Amino acid sequence: MPMLDTLKNQVTGNLYLFNMKKYKIASLFSGCGGMDLGSEGGFTFLNKKYSKLDTQTVFATDFDKDVCDIYNLNFKNKCLVKDIKQLKSSEVPNHDILTGGFPCQSFSVIAQNPKRLGYKDERGKLFFEMVRILKEKKPKVFVAENVKGLLSANKGETFPLIIKEFEKAGYYIKYQVLNASHYGVPQKRERVFIVGFKEKKTYEAFSFPKPLIEKKLVPISEIIEPEEYVGKEYYFSEKAVLGMQNTKHSNTMNKGRAQNINQPSNTVTAHLAKVSLNSTDPVLFLKNKYRMFTPREVARIQSFPDNFELLKGRGKNYKALGNAVAPVMMWYVTRNILQALNNKKSL
Repeated sequence: MPMLDTLKNQVTGNLYLFNMKKYKIASLFSGCGGMDLGSEGGFTFLNKKYSKLDTQTVFATDFDKDVCDIYNLNFKNKCLVKDIKQLKSSEVPNHDILTGGFPCQSFSVIAQNPKRLGYKDERGKLFFEMVRILKEKKPKVFVAENVKGLLSANKGETFPLIIKEFEKAGYYIKYQVLNASHYGVPQKRERVFIVGFKEKKTYEAFSFPKPLIEKKLVPISEIIEPEEYVGKEYYFSEKAVLGMQNTKHSNTMNKGRAQNINQPSNTVTAHLAKVSLNSTDPVLFLKNKYRMFTPREVARIQSFPDNFELLKGRGKNYKALGNAVAPVMMWYVTRNILQALNNKKSL
């Protein structure tokens, strides 16, 4: 009875969809939402669709109102503007996955036996707030992202102590440096991802995503705006160019900064808000003219889709985008986490 079999299959399929688990995500240091967009999926970047994942962001917070304003333009779940040191665990709803890119500039290693983590200013305390939330809420998984330099901070002494704190919170830890350009992102952005699991079985099932693209990388020529769409304010003045050319270091002044449009971009950072020809941030040299990237180009370099809304103006967008996690990179990491949680080997 083909009709009955078809109906049975449809019902079974509907029941499966109904019973599919939505993993709840709580997001700390949320910024403009790169980690959250990647963790949820359901977007298109450079004509490739990144499917909706079985996740739902139930909480997001950041102390910076400007980045929360960008976040709130793009997500149903709204970003709470709050200092994490003032955030009570009772304010964070129960969740399965905790995410966050904690600030790392201020760590020090205190010369005691045994050595322990210290901090040079208030920012150094923020990592411990993430650990506090982990201890109190006990999610199944957490994901932390940070700069590659974290591995070598304090002559390599800081990172093992950070891992030890995560382990003391009750998690089995894996970490790896991932290069976003190996996953279809037009940027040579290297970041360390730290993933912790409550259960050893899930930890053992997880592996980081394998590089998809190593030889043929996505070039920034794919994301550059047509010249007629770029305002005069993005071009460096003749005076600025002459100033660079007249310096005694003119032969090396822009080495690695004027980007080869047939390659991925160098790493974009929050410093783009104050980019100059004397800085280390990437710029474009097109038709014998130097210019900075537009905010939309920076968003594309970071793998945000074109329907991701930005604020008016430049500075706030540059800062938010430069600090963000590349959504495509986070999508691959989250996909493998979900595979492990569903007792399947990672892809």
